Amino acid sequence: MSADGRDLSQNKANYTPLSPLSFLKRTAAVYPDRTALVYGQLKRDWRSVYVRCTRLADSLRKLGLKPGETVAVLSANTPEMFELHFAVAMAGGVLNAINIRLDPASIAFILEHGEARIFMLDSGLGHVGKKALALLDKPPVCVDIPDTQAGLNSLTGSVTYDDLVADGSEQSEWLHPEDEWDAIALNYTSGTTGNPKGVVYHHRGAYLNAVSNALVWNMGPHPVYLWTLPMFHCNGWCFPWTLAMNAGTSVCLREMVPEKVFQLIDDHRVTHFCGAPIVMNMLIAAATRLQKKLKHSVNAMTAGAAPPEAVIRQMEDMGVHLTHTYGLTETYGPVTLCAPQEQWSSLKPDERAKIQARQGVKGHMLEDLMVANPNTLEPVALNGEEMGEVFMRGNNVMKGYLKNPSGTEQAFGDGWFHSGDLAVWHADGYIQILDRSKDLIISGGENISSLEIEDVLYKHPNVFEVAVVARSHPKWGEAPCAFIALTEGADETEQSIVAYCRENMARFKIPKTVVFCELPKTSTGKIQKFMLRKQAEELKREPLP
Repeated sequence: MSADGRDLSQNKANYTPLSPLSFLKRTAAVYPDRTALVYGQLKRDWRSVYVRCTRLADSLRKLGLKPGETVAVLSANTPEMFELHFAVAMAGGVLNAINIRLDPASIAFILEHGEARIFMLDSGLGHVGKKALALLDKPPVCVDIPDTQAGLNSLTGSVTYDDLVADGSEQSEWLHPEDEWDAIALNYTSGTTGNPKGVVYHHRGAYLNAVSNALVWNMGPHPVYLWTLPMFHCNGWCFPWTLAMNAGTSVCLREMVPEKVFQLIDDHRVTHFCGAPIVMNMLIAAATRLQKKLKHSVNAMTAGAAPPEAVIRQMEDMGVHLTHTYGLTETYGPVTLCAPQEQWSSLKPDERAKIQARQGVKGHMLEDLMVANPNTLEPVALNGEEMGEVFMRGNNVMKGYLKNPSGTEQAFGDGWFHSGDLAVWHADGYIQILDRSKDLIISGGENISSLEIEDVLYKHPNVFEVAVVARSHPKWGEAPCAFIALTEGADETEQSIVAYCRENMARFKIPKTVVFCELPKTSTGKIQKFMLRKQAEELKREPLP
C-alpha cells in the first residue's frame, strides 16, 4: 500500500520481530540493580543476568552452535536454568528443557530426535543424564551445571556452565531473530502412542504468552515469584520471559518441599507462584500439620487436572488467592482462565469454588476458543450439558510437531488446534472440561500416556491383555490404574507388576493400582475403557501412595 506515492512497507524504523529477548534487554537497562534471581545465599541483579547471558551466548557459538540448532538442558529450577531461557536464544539456538522425571531411555530419545548439539546437565541429575548419553551413538557435547548452593558438584563433561560464562565476551553481539516465526523452544509431550512429540514454539508466541501471563494475573511491576512450577513444563508456562518483562524477582527452589515453600514465601515476601493441584494439596496438608498460615496474601495459579472445589476453599482459608487456568504443551502452557466476576463474591464459598473450578474463557492473547462437534466443527449449545471438543486458534499455538507432518496436519485440521479434550460450554461462555479423548492421565501435573504404560506391560511374559485408565488419587489427582488379564497358569501379584514397571519406566508413570480380571470388550474385540474407568472409581481399596 502507498499514500502520496510513498511506500508504506515494513522497515527497521517501524518493525521489529517480537521476541522475549527484548524484555531482558530493556529490564537490564532500566532496572539494572533490581534483584533478578535468588537461590540460597546467591543473589543476582538484572545487570548481572544480562551480562552472563551475553557471555554464555558467545561461548555457545564458539562451541559450534549454529542458528536453529538445539541446546538441551536437564536441570532443576536453578538460576542457570532461568538464564538458559535467554542465552540459548541470544545465540540463535533453540532451548529444549527436558522433564527431569523421565527415565534414561526417554531422555536419550529426546536428545536424538531433537538433534541436540549441546546438553546442559545439572550435577544433581548426572546419574540419569550419563545413562541417557551412554545410549547414544553420537552424544552431544555435555556441559555440567554444578549446584554449589545444594552442594552438588560432580562432573560428567569436560566443561562447566561457569566455564562458558567466564570464557564468553560481554561485548559480543547477540542475535535478535530475523523472523519472529523462528523457533525459540522445543518441548516434548506424550503422544497417543507413548512416543514423545516435539512441540516447537516461536519467538512471537513466547513474547505474547509472556505478556498474557502478566495481564491475566494482574501482576504489575516487580513481582516476587517462587519457582514451585518446574521450568521444564512449557518453559515454566513462559514465566521466565514474563519476569524479565515486568522486572520481577525469581526465587529458585530445587525441590518442592512444603516447609521450604512457606519459609521462602515469608523470607522474600513472595507474591506469586504456580503449580499443579498436587502442589496445592501438599501445601494444604503441610499447613494443617504445621499449623501454618501465611503472613501476607499470595497469588497462586494452577492448571492441569481441575482443582477440587475443596482445594480452592482451603487455599483461600490459608491466605492464597487461586487462579485456575487451562492449556497444553501445544499452547505454551495456560491460555484460558476462570476469569473472576464481581457477582461471584456474593456467593457462598462452596458455590463460588464450584464456579472457579471451571477452565473458563480465553486469555488476552488467544484469538479464539470454542467447544464444538469434532466432526462437523459446529459449536455446541451453551447449556453446560452438550459435550464437544475444545478448539483453539491464535499466536500462542505451537508452530507444530518436530519431524511429524502428519501429526501437525491432524492437530491443525480445519484451521483450528484440536486439543483432544472434551468439555461443555456454559451459558456465561465459560468452558468446563469433563474428559480427555486421548486417554491421557494427568498425575501430579504430568501427562501420562495410557498406551505407553500398556506397551511396557505387554512385554511382561505373564501379561496376556492390559488396559490402563485414570483413577482418582488423593495425592496426585489422578494416577494410572492397570487392568490385567494374565496368561493361563501365571501367578502374579500387584507388587510384582509394580516392581516390573519400576524397572522399565519413569516412577511417576508406574500404576498405583493393579487389578487382575477379564477385560470387557465390544463385539468387535475392542476393550471398553469407559467401563474400566467406572470400575476403577468403584474399587474399595486405596491406591498405592
